[in-house]
Amino acid sequence: MLVFYLYPTSRMKLYYGISVFSFILCVLVPGSFSFDNFHQPFPIVEPDSGHTKLRLAREGLEAIERITTPIASVAVIGPYRSGKSFLLNQLLSLSCNEGFGVGHMRDTKTKGIWVWGTPIELDINGVKTSVFYLDTEGFETVGKSNVYDDRIFSLATVLSSVLIYNLPEMIREADISRLSFAVELAEEFYGRVKGQDVAFEPAKLLWLIQRDFLQGKSVQEMVNEALRRVPNSDGDKNIDKVNQIRDSLAVMGDNSTAFSLPQPHLQRTKLCDMKDVELDPDYVKKREQLKEVVASIVRPKIVQGKFLNGKEFVSFLEQILDALNQGEIPSTGSLVEVFNKGILERCLKLYTEQMAKVVLPMQGESLQKAHEEQRDTTMEVFDEQHFGRRHARKSVDQLEEEIEKVYKNIKLANEYQSSMLCEALYTRCEDKMDELQALRLPSMAKFNTGFLQCNQSFERECVGPSKSNYEQRMIKMLGKSKSLFIKEYNQRLFNWLVVFSLVMVVLGRFVIKFFLVEIGAWILFIFLETYTRMFWSAESLYYNPVWHNFLATWETLVYNPILDLDRWAIPICVIAAIFVFYWRCYGRMQHGPRWSLPVYSNRKDQRRSE
Repeated sequence: MLVFYLYPTSRMKLYYGISVFSFILCVLVPGSFSFDNFHQPFPIVEPDSGHTKLRLAREGLEAIERITTPIASVAVIGPYRSGKSFLLNQLLSLSCNEGFGVGHMRDTKTKGIWVWGTPIELDINGVKTSVFYLDTEGFETVGKSNVYDDRIFSLATVLSSVLIYNLPEMIREADISRLSFAVELAEEFYGRVKGQDVAFEPAKLLWLIQRDFLQGKSVQEMVNEALRRVPNSDGDKNIDKVNQIRDSLAVMGDNSTAFSLPQPHLQRTKLCDMKDVELDPDYVKKREQLKEVVASIVRPKIVQGKFLNGKEFVSFLEQILDALNQGEIPSTGSLVEVFNKGILERCLKLYTEQMAKVVLPMQGESLQKAHEEQRDTTMEVFDEQHFGRRHARKSVDQLEEEIEKVYKNIKLANEYQSSMLCEALYTRCEDKMDELQALRLPSMAKFNTGFLQCNQSFERECVGPSKSNYEQRMIKMLGKSKSLFIKEYNQRLFNWLVVFSLVMVVLGRFVIKFFLVEIGAWILFIFLETYTRMFWSAESLYYNPVWHNFLATWETLVYNPILDLDRWAIPICVIAAIFVFYWRCYGRMQHGPRWSLPVYSNRKDQRRSE
């Protein structure tokens, strides 16, 4: 409502009135400010204080964020004071008082990039699309740097679906040079997706030449002539650079259109006060044709294979703006990195998730094979989705570097888990060998069985890069254990025989009272302690066939598939002791003299029997 009190002839005052009104609303109603009337232009990007870089104008982004349908944008670029704002008003069928501000002074009217708040709704190939129109700050304005112009041009090139290059009268060398960024962008993106599923399609370039007379040539012929290579016999680097742009633009022929538009009226300063009936009829006719051309070539903005709605478009704008502001000079490489950042993260996540399914530990060769398979798969996915060709090499290298970092961590985890597993198996085998060394009844068969089981379980269960190291330790440990067991085996059996002979002497004398048992035990004891010392050494006895027969009998009794005597020795001894005690104390009273051994029967027993 405040704007109706402003002086209507000054568009600048109208903008100031809107700004003041907005400021008052922000102060009075903090946190609840929003635009109710979107039928007006809004700034979305504005210059910083130094007029070298760009920043977002948040108030204008609300007009875009509210859109839920796919978005397309038509941007007009060109030199300042070339009629860009007037052209946009004509395309939108708006008067100068309603639409974008039109100035007639030498200073530029539009600062940064503005958007018309109410989009045009079109049905494009069955997709309901909201088409926004963008007005950009003109080139070559006094007091601005070329870098600032490049940023405006670059941002408009990336954001727009149709890029109208508005040129008065003719195409100059400088106008072609300014397309270097658009050409490079097209080479990076358009050339890659052409003929494939579109992941990103740069803007359609529309050459708009505002000229009354084309000297018998069509506008397309005029553009083709301007893009024809210029002879450069002197090897001028600047000419070579422009010629390269010309060659690239010629290749981009499918992505560009040429159109001519006559001057609407000779009195250009009064255009805003004129109606269509006062304008040149040829201009009005061509203007309507231009609207149809724009409508025919505009397409919804596609990024990473999907249409962008309002919020997604604003997010995309923020990413691009950050990339353009990073360097001193905007570059395609920085934009490619922004486009590929999300794809790179997704591909890296894909590799990480697939490698997480690998069960560790595993052999190094198998892990390397799994890594190579998943890396190749990931790189194929990235190659299908990534943006850019030449500048994408940096993103490819970065992805490979990140994959190698993840793989390095996986290798470390594999080595650690392999070491932990093999260490546990080694310790278990070591404990098993110590247990076999301490057998109460030594058995070579039992030792060999445990030795084999331990060795086989280690070979089967120990996997990974640590296996070779632990195999060497295992071989040494098992070798020492076996040598020690064999060394002590014969000596322990010899000592057991000595103890056994003494036990049998006691049993035969006092318990069993069978003189043959006692005599046999004494003979065995004397033989082991005397005869072997007189005629053989203890070691020589171990090579005697008689000793080998004894060992075979011992092994059969001590350890066989039916009985492990070392495990059951104590229970068997207890049962035998109980049996002997029972027989000794109660056997003769219940069963009579027939259960007594007569060898040691005394005289008292004989008198009782008489």
